[in-house]
Amino acid sequence: MIRVNVAIGNISAERFWDIKKPIPPIQIATNINMVSMERKPDGSVEVPFVLTIVYNPSIAQISLKGTAYVVGEKNEMDKMVKDYEDKKPPPQIVVQSVSNVVFIESVLIARTLNIPPPIPLPQIGEGPKLQSSKPAERDYTS
Repeated sequence: MIRVNVAIGNISAERFWDIKKPIPPIQIATNINMVSMERKPDGSVEVPFVLTIVYNPSIAQISLKGTAYVVGEKNEMDKMVKDYEDKKPPPQIVVQSVSNVVFIESVLIARTLNIPPPIPLPQIGEGPKLQSSKPAERDYTS
């Protein structure tokens, strides 16, 4: 069983858009890059990563750098490193663990900078109109 501990070591964020101007419609590009995988003498694997968030138009930028510390059985760690060397994607648990930490952190940073969050927030729509089950109103005035 693979266990992942994610640590952020560097945060860089900047708002470029004047705080007095309304924010226009934007596109947000996010990119998580697993930089490398390094096997440690204790059998664990360190996976440095970088998250970059770019707003278009350029209202702000956010960058987070850190390391995922991965531990598990020797055969799992061997397979993970071999897959990385073969240019295969990292295990889903590593990607998901890093994503969970960095996106939560980036939402907090976006709130601090007063910019839209880099992930779509749930929308509460009106949904389909339900028909009322109460009977039609009657006129009793006559």
